[in-house]
Amino acid sequence: QVQLVESGGGLVQAGGSLRLSCAASRLTLSRYRILWFRQAPGKEREFVTAISWSSGSTRYADSVTGRFTITRDNIKNIVSLQMNNLKPEDTDVYYCAARSTDWDIRDPSAMNYWGRGTLVTVSS
Repeated sequence: QVQLVESGGGLVQAGGSLRLSCAASRLTLSRYRILWFRQAPGKEREFVTAISWSSGSTRYADSVTGRFTITRDNIKNIVSLQMNNLKPEDTDVYYCAARSTDWDIRDPSAMNYWGRGTLVTVSS
């Protein structure tokens, strides 16, 4: 059974940093487009960032550009999300997702696999 497992969430003060990881079992992440989404209670899941499996190119939501960085380690089969200069509005559950086709599609319903999420809380 394919599994994506996020880790690295926690509580941090505004201006601080966290590094999230997405590890996969029974799935080779280097063959998938990997995305991070986030979701607050009662809100829709929103796109945060993506990394291409073919070119390694990245995409970011405007709200996180310049603060967040997505990277992949194909040897360890892990995708990481470095989050710097965190703001209280970044407080959410963060999910990694995998999509088999490498198009820049950000619709959550188009993802093939999801993790269960990790909570990030940024205090002011």
